[in-house]
Parts: sequence; C-alpha cells; structure tokens
Amino acid sequence: MPKFSIAAAGSRPCTLVVCRGCCCGDAAKNPGTDHAGQLARLRAAAAASDGRIAVRTTDCLGPCGQANVMVVQPSAKARGRGARATWLGWILDDDATDDILTWAEQGGPGIAEPPATLALQMIPPPSEARKRAR
Repeated sequence: MPKFSIAAAGSRPCTLVVCRGCCCGDAAKNPGTDHAGQLARLRAAAAASDGRIAVRTTDCLGPCGQANVMVVQPSAKARGRGARATWLGWILDDDATDDILTWAEQGGPGIAEPPATLALQMIPPPSEARKRAR
C-alpha cells in the first residue's frame, strides 16, 4: 500500500472528479451524451497539462437527479488560500466540458474565476443539500 506523502499533497493539481456511478455516464439516463468521449477528452487534457490537471473517476457522488456530476477540486496552492471544491451538475455536452477544461487549465477554484456558464451548473455538495432540507 502506498504511503501518503506530505510533499505529494503539497503539489496536488486541480483535480476533476468524474462521477461514473449509477446514473452518471449512463446512456439510458442521458442518451445523446458521449460519456466515454467526455471522459477521454478530460483524460487527454490532463495528460497534456504537464501535471497541472488530474482526472479521477469515482462511484456515485450522490445527486443523481443532476447527472452527470463532476467535482472540481482546487490545487494544493489554491486550497492553501482557502479554496474549496466546486460541485457541478448536468455536465452533458461539449460546451460544459470545454468550460470545465478551460477553468482547470487556468488553475481552477481559488486561482481563476469559473466561466459564467458554469455558475448555472453549480450544485451544493450532498451534505449541504441535506442540511438545507432540515
């Protein structure tokens, strides 16, 4: 099992966490979206970013009614400035994917302002949504 490294955490890039659980990435739920192509584009951009962007996939993130869900995690530098992860929903087309990639290439949360169109797709993390419902 790999050991956690403080140095590695200090150089952590802006990370795109792509939900591929029960609903996100499901062609039956969101037909017309090239889910595999979207993930391939994100991974290609990360590979070409010289380590400034990372992409991870994960199982269900929770807000299934807003599929496809992605979380843009700030880099270590931005997190040190107080930046927090940004949750996005309805990431179903090339325009939304382009906007996320542009933002990540510019540094992501805490470094660059997101494109205005992404503001319409920002969603609360599931824990915050539960707190508001109480």
